[in-house]
Amino acid sequence: MVRLYVQQSLTPGEEIELPPNPAAHVKARRLSSGDAVTLFTGEGGEYPSLLTSVQRRQITAQVGDHQPVERELPYPVMVLQAVIKGERMDTAVEKATELGASAIIPTLTQRCVVRLDDDKRASKRQRHWQAVAASACEQCGRNRLPWICKPTPLEQVWPLLEGYNSRLLLNQQAQQTLAAQLKPEATALLIGPEGGLNGSDIELAEQLGFRAAYAGARIMRSETATIAAMSRVSGYFEEL
Repeated sequence: MVRLYVQQSLTPGEEIELPPNPAAHVKARRLSSGDAVTLFTGEGGEYPSLLTSVQRRQITAQVGDHQPVERELPYPVMVLQAVIKGERMDTAVEKATELGASAIIPTLTQRCVVRLDDDKRASKRQRHWQAVAASACEQCGRNRLPWICKPTPLEQVWPLLEGYNSRLLLNQQAQQTLAAQLKPEATALLIGPEGGLNGSDIELAEQLGFRAAYAGARIMRSETATIAAMSRVSGYFEEL
């Protein structure tokens, strides 16, 4: 069934006009009046619904009863993703969302090529990544969107880490594997940019409570490292 993210409160039984993005999705899928869709607001649960009118300029739907369906990991996972270029960053956000990340922090480290110091540009990229995550939730069945903040320098992430007692950073020089350090608790993963974290980044991360974790002998692109790390963490939590 087609899933549509709507950024508004929903009331069972009401008829709503779909906002532009989900309406475009309906048109792209060539859906018709009477077709079933699933609406979700990103705050938990979903609403099996029916399209009541599909017109060129307006699409409406009858909202069904709220279903408390959740597909979250048993413990929250925060991904501190070093900001990388364009589509690669989109891939990291998309796949981290599909694999269950509850929060994604676009993190500015010393070797980040992309710099978003201008607040207007930073806000624009934040909105773009939020849209990428929403699309990923539509695809994968999650009903809660991960929280994504504006790009944040590594030295300023400390307040965001509260409650994440397990903090791991991928490092090829690490003595222990990522798998060996996983615990059933809230987990933060720090993923470096292309070229990795430099010495000052690693030193700062250690001061923030991160422990180095070995993720394999092969050098991965940043977005690949995110997928590999989240796959390992997600698999571990799903098997608990």
